Amino acid sequence: MKERFFLYDDMENTKTRFVSFVGENHRYDLAIVQSARHYGKHLVLDMQGNRFAIIGHDDLQEEGYLEYAFQLNEEDAEELRSFLMELV
Repeated sequence: MKERFFLYDDMENTKTRFVSFVGENHRYDLAIVQSARHYGKHLVLDMQGNRFAIIGHDDLQEEGYLEYAFQLNEEDAEELRSFLMELV
């Protein structure tokens, strides 16, 4: 068997918050992981939609980012953005 070549193989303690809330049209079941790995950004996992993104304050300001990453319409993305602005 060929030897496996790792680019990295690190272990790190993280802080994870699980949160679920209902917006006007959409239910959000999220796992939000804080880690030093992504330079202060959060790993946001949408457990219902099977999508994730690495999100910082700059990403929340970027037009269309949440809509693309989580496949949301503009209204639903604004609800998620409003919630995430409280965290990052």
